[in-house]
Amino acid sequence: MAKAKWNEAQIKDQTGRLIVITGATSGIGKQTAKVLAEKNATVIIGARNLAKADAVVSEIKTQYPKATISARELDLANLESIAAFADSIIQSFDTLDVLINNAGIMACPYSETKDSFEIQMGTNHLGHFALTGRLMPLLLATPKSRLVILSSMAHAFGKLNTSDINWQQRQYNTSRAYADSKQANLYFMFELIERLKDQPNAPIISAAHPGWTRTELQRHTGTINFLNRFFAQDVEQGALPTLRAGFDDNVNSGDFYGPENFFEMHGAPVKVKPRKLSQDSAIPKHLWQISEALTQVEY
Repeated sequence: MAKAKWNEAQIKDQTGRLIVITGATSGIGKQTAKVLAEKNATVIIGARNLAKADAVVSEIKTQYPKATISARELDLANLESIAAFADSIIQSFDTLDVLINNAGIMACPYSETKDSFEIQMGTNHLGHFALTGRLMPLLLATPKSRLVILSSMAHAFGKLNTSDINWQQRQYNTSRAYADSKQANLYFMFELIERLKDQPNAPIISAAHPGWTRTELQRHTGTINFLNRFFAQDVEQGALPTLRAGFDDNVNSGDFYGPENFFEMHGAPVKVKPRKLSQDSAIPKHLWQISEALTQVEY
């Protein structure tokens, strides 16, 4: 008999566990929050658009009246907002079971964060770097805690230039900037694992990518947005790699999950391999130093 494919039904009851997820106002993040609320976790959505996040909370509570889910303001393009959000979590809770770095932006026109970072690197990597660092004391205080980092198939096309991380010296290429930020997510995972290897209570740190999933993330990509209707999978399927990375009992630090079929675009979540460049040993260390200097967050 063929082994059953992993799905959300295999997630155990999450009563008493605190889950923080960034950017869960639509798409994969919203679906992830919905599943975890159904599993009785205490879920906190961190989102820039608080009205939109509150609407998601109301929708999920309508579907699951006993759900413990709420939203707090978090703008990953603003270091002050990140600090305020993290402080609010630390003041409210003594532990944190799972942090899911889900939020992201893709292929948008050039702009800068409040702190003058290129918008995609600033949001997708630097913002999450700062948030994770600020919440790390809670993760370390929680037995069997986890950190899940959302990357993308696009990491394979990244060629991160650490001497010009904010595109101040080159002509801007939005697709390349996105790929670089998603590669940076994996560099962050590898280096964080290395830095915490001697911590007895280090969280399990894993990553995931959703394959080709139909979401609002692609609204700036005309061709991909058009092709979504023919080739993309739905968010229910696209959220499964995130959920497996965060809640499968067999996950180890460094594991990377994505869809199993057609060049990792569709299908059930399985362990996949990051492209070779994402495992370079020198670049993650350099990126870490740059990230600490830019965010002023030290682990």
